[in-house]
Amino acid sequence: MKKTLNIISHKYPTLIVFIFGVFSYVYSQNQPNIIFILSDDAGYADFGFQGSKEFKTPNLDKLATQSIRFTQAYVSAAVCGPSRAGILTGKYQQRFGYEENNVPGYMSASGTIGDDMGLPLDQKLISEYLQEQGYKTALFGKWHMGNADRFHPTKRGFDIFYGFRGGARSYYEFDENNISSRKEDNMERGFGTFEESKQYLTDALANETVRFIEENKTQPFFVYLSFNAVHTPMEAQPKDLKKFPSLKGKRKILAAMALALDRACGKVIDKLDELELRENTIIVFTNDNGGPSDTNASLNKPLGGTKANHLEGGIRVPFLMSLPNQYLKNTVYEDPISTLDLFPTFYHLAGGDEKQIAGLDGVNLLPYVTGKNKSRPHETLYWKKEVRGAIRHHDWKLIRYPDRPAELYNLAEDEAEINNLATAHPNIVKELYKQFFEWEVSLERPRWMLKHQYEKDAIERLDKYRN
Repeated sequence: MKKTLNIISHKYPTLIVFIFGVFSYVYSQNQPNIIFILSDDAGYADFGFQGSKEFKTPNLDKLATQSIRFTQAYVSAAVCGPSRAGILTGKYQQRFGYEENNVPGYMSASGTIGDDMGLPLDQKLISEYLQEQGYKTALFGKWHMGNADRFHPTKRGFDIFYGFRGGARSYYEFDENNISSRKEDNMERGFGTFEESKQYLTDALANETVRFIEENKTQPFFVYLSFNAVHTPMEAQPKDLKKFPSLKGKRKILAAMALALDRACGKVIDKLDELELRENTIIVFTNDNGGPSDTNASLNKPLGGTKANHLEGGIRVPFLMSLPNQYLKNTVYEDPISTLDLFPTFYHLAGGDEKQIAGLDGVNLLPYVTGKNKSRPHETLYWKKEVRGAIRHHDWKLIRYPDRPAELYNLAEDEAEINNLATAHPNIVKELYKQFFEWEVSLERPRWMLKHQYEKDAIERLDKYRN
C-alpha cells in the first residue's frame, strides 16, 4: 500500500476542481450496487491498512488503495447489537430504547423477556427503504436484532437470508462433537429452514454472497455481509494457523481468523470484478465496535480502551468506502463520521431523498467526501449506556462514569486519551455536561437492561486496557 495518500478535508481547497467533477459523476450514476461488509470485534490495529505488521490482510489492504479511508470513523455503540441497530436505522438506537445492551437483555421495562426483545417493529430499516427503491436485498451472517419470528430478517426488508439469529456461534457445523442447544445458533436459509454448512462459516458466508451476486447481476442489489468473524469462539482453520508461526495463543488464533475474513472479502470483491460490476458498486468495510482485548487478544493501539467502553478503542473503528469507478481512491478523510451515516448515504445513492426521512441522525457522506460541503459531517457525537456516557464536540471529548469524576480529552492532540484535562478546563466540562444532558433527556427509557455486574465488569476492563 502506498505510504503517501491524498487527504480530503475542508483544509485542502486545492482538490476542489477535481472533487466537483467526481461529485457530479457519482450523483449522475444509475443505481449502484451496494456491498456493506461488517466484521465483528476486530481490533482497530489488526489490519495491514491500519498499520499491522503481524496480521495478513492483503485483500482489504488492496481495497484500501481503491477507497477512501476514514481515520475518525465511529460506531454508535461499544457493543455489537446496539451498534448494528444504529446502522440499520440511521438513528441513535437510544432514541427507540435500544440502549447499549445486547438482546436478549436481563430486565425489560415493557414486560417482554428473552427472545421477545428485539429491534422495535416500528423502526423502518435501510433494507426496507432499498426494497422500495427496487433493490434485491440480502443478509448473510449474523443478525442479532431479536430471536423471535417477528424480528426475522425476511420480515425486516431482506429478500434473502442465510445466517443465524443470535450474536455469536461456532464457525463449524453442529454435530455430536460440536453441540449447541440454542436455537438462535442454527443456520437458516430464508425463514425457518435450517441448514448447517459443512464449510468454515466465514468461507460459507462469502460463498453464499458470491452466489447471490451471480444470480442478481442484472439488477441493483444490496448485500449486508454481516460476519461473526472475529468474534469468539476462537476457532481457526489449521491451514491458516500455519501462516503465523511466530505468534502464540489467542493472538495466533485471531490472526488466522482475520486471514480467513480477509480471504472471504477478497472472494466477494473478485466476483464483482469478474462480472464487471465493480465500476457501478459501492463497497463499505468496517467493524461493529472496538476489539475486546481480554477475550480475543485484539489490539486497538494507538487508541486506549476496548469493546464495551467509551474510550476511543471501544468506539472508533476501521472504515473503508470504495465509490463507484473507484473515485477518490487511495485517499484519507480526516473529519469524524459515524456508521449512522451509512443509511442516508446508501439511500441517496439508491435514488432516494434522505432529507424526507424523519428522525435520521446520520448524514449523507457524499457532499463531504467530495468537497461540496467543507464543514464536518458531525459537530457533535454521543454515546450512552445507563450512567456511562460520552460526548465529542469538535475535538473535545467528555466521558461520564458511575464511579469517578468525568474525564476530558482533546482528541486533536491526544487520541490515546492519556492527558485528562478536566481540572484544567472546568468550563468546557460544564458545557459538555449540559449539552450531553440535553441530548440524553430527549431519549426513550431503555427497553431492557443488563445486570449491574456487567457494568462493573466493563469498568474493570476499561481500567485494565485503557492504555
